Amino acid sequence: MVAYVNTSADVKAEVDICCTSSNAVQVVESLPGNTVIFLPDQYLAKYVASQTSKKIIAWHGACEVHERFTADELRLYRESDPALKIIAHPECPPDVIAEADFTGSTAHMIDWVRDRRPKRVVMVTECSMADNVQAELPDVEFVRPCNLCPHMKRITLPKILDSLVSMKEEVVIDPLIADKARRSVERMVHLRS
Repeated sequence: MVAYVNTSADVKAEVDICCTSSNAVQVVESLPGNTVIFLPDQYLAKYVASQTSKKIIAWHGACEVHERFTADELRLYRESDPALKIIAHPECPPDVIAEADFTGSTAHMIDWVRDRRPKRVVMVTECSMADNVQAELPDVEFVRPCNLCPHMKRITLPKILDSLVSMKEEVVIDPLIADKARRSVERMVHLRS
């Protein structure tokens, strides 16, 4: 069983290994056997399945940001500018990925833009990600179909500072769950070694 690294400690404690969108294929390929249960994102699971010969059994969850993008929306962007490049996160639905010039994790999308320097690009992921890349690559114009993640916006630097200064908002995890969860994360980390 493989779980996306952003799952809870309880979930991590029950799976064999964690993954990120960058290393999901590598993680699946590293496992023995021909069948892998992958959770929680069905679209990332479908993307991984397209990149491996292993059978992937997907949980039917999805990222609320990536799920809102549509292939029709991307076709409209391309009709307005045929030279426009579309890059998509693998958590997008398969029809969205099919419209993309490139599919990859946020880090891989950033590398793709950095290496190719397209004049105009649509980065099909949480819209603030394009802001980060735009700061580094001001010569690239980002068309932003903006789907904001309400969960990512909950964590801010002032809130982190306040939590550290006042030592509040402590997260306490049962040590038995923490030990089991740590193992699934460490297995992922040690794949890179």
